[in-house]
Amino acid sequence: MRRRSFLGLAAASTLAGCGYRSVDADYAQPAGAVPKEYANRVRVVFWSPYGGTNGKALDKLVEKFNKTQQDVYVEVQFQGSYDDVAQKVAAGLIAKQAPDIAVLSDVTWERFYLNDALEPLNPYFGDSFGPTVFEPKLFGEYVVKGQSWCVPFARSTPILYFNRDLFAKAGLPDRAPRTWSELRSWGPQLARVQTGGRPLRSLAVAKVDGDWQFQGNVWQFGGAYSKGLDVTIDQDGAVAAGEWQRKLIHDDGFGYMASSPTTDFAGGLVAMVQDSTGGLKSVTSKAKFRVGAGFIPSEVAAGIATGGGGIGMFRNATVERKQAAAKFLEFLATPQNSAWWTTQSGYLPVVLKAREDPALKKLIADEPNYGVAIAQLANARQQDAIRLYGRNSNVAIYTGLQQIYADNASPKKVFSSVARRLEAIGDEVRRQYEEKVL
Repeated sequence: MRRRSFLGLAAASTLAGCGYRSVDADYAQPAGAVPKEYANRVRVVFWSPYGGTNGKALDKLVEKFNKTQQDVYVEVQFQGSYDDVAQKVAAGLIAKQAPDIAVLSDVTWERFYLNDALEPLNPYFGDSFGPTVFEPKLFGEYVVKGQSWCVPFARSTPILYFNRDLFAKAGLPDRAPRTWSELRSWGPQLARVQTGGRPLRSLAVAKVDGDWQFQGNVWQFGGAYSKGLDVTIDQDGAVAAGEWQRKLIHDDGFGYMASSPTTDFAGGLVAMVQDSTGGLKSVTSKAKFRVGAGFIPSEVAAGIATGGGGIGMFRNATVERKQAAAKFLEFLATPQNSAWWTTQSGYLPVVLKAREDPALKKLIADEPNYGVAIAQLANARQQDAIRLYGRNSNVAIYTGLQQIYADNASPKKVFSSVARRLEAIGDEVRRQYEEKVL
């Protein structure tokens, strides 16, 4: 289960209702032991959602940390998807046996913050680990009431991947379209190219989690999911974005809904997808053609959603373990290590000085796609509050999008129904939001 699904978000939201109360008590760690070669060190348990290429890279970072100092042993434990991590952390907190730190997604860390499960990180900051070290936009998203509740790690934005070889065959420029109108106008030329015995389609949209990419699309058409927790997804800009996608798929026949857009793209079945920068290395390695990357198109405005994961520390770890975990977070925040993680994954360099790292600069010179993600960060915005703080808001939104993509449903009618659901979700969390966020 790869999506940020109902189960994970529901688990993260049931802390207060199922026995968890954040008090000054020390919780046990998940099972494990310090290897003999690292005996007498403080053990830190780190839960991760990264498998595959990114998981191997994270393992190497952890191994480097363990080998380059004498006091702390970090044990990284893979838990599945972002949602799996959130669900298991919530269950562990209720059972009073939890990791010391974990990667929490853009739509799960807020639930732990609202339920007082996270440790404020300000007391652990110093000259080499703190606000001035990180990219301000990404660091600032975790600052609430003057305290930092996570630090950015595997942060991303969507970018537009395009098949340079098929663009050339269609006679199109070797660049991403600058606006959604331009993308639509290229559809007839792309459709004259045959792939798999059928006309090439322009764009594949995601069946699940498409609400993350669509967050930016709504801004690009002048709308918003919400203003604070006041829902606006049924208003003009959001409806216009949905209508554009409906027309591309059902009126033009140039787009379609895919279970895995990047798989279809890497297989040469579609010309373009908007997906995470965190998949850049994976997509590029799988494709048998020249992969291009460009900014997500604008329309009446620019704007893209940030996403990915930050690392949170849990309040009920022992003081000793929290101090040890902070040393690991400081290690990840060094420019060299941050830059290396970017080169191995495609995630954004969250540390400012990482951009000056020679290896990263060389990678960008050799493969400019990596530079696109960094340059596009200027257009990035924190997501609208209803998606971040509203339990299962993302599910409500992408379920609505599926009706548009699969059934040719009217965006105005769909988003009117979605808005009613989001309003109910917002009401559930409004008191906590007003007390702990505003």
